Amino acid sequence: MVEPGRIWFSILSRRVLKRASFTSLEDLRQRLLAFIGYFNAVLAKPFRWTYAGKPLRAA
Repeated sequence: MVEPGRIWFSILSRRVLKRASFTSLEDLRQRLLAFIGYFNAVLAKPFRWTYAGKPLRAA
């Protein structure tokens, strides 16, 4: 299972950082904060856990 943090950073990378060009560190900061605001307002939802709580067995 992939941790929720890795999923979030993958989304951030694909939507904001991939093929992007920033004129300054402040530009990068503003775009990141804008995306975080957008993500929290529109896209954020609880991650669905699939682990049933059963003990894992060694193979």
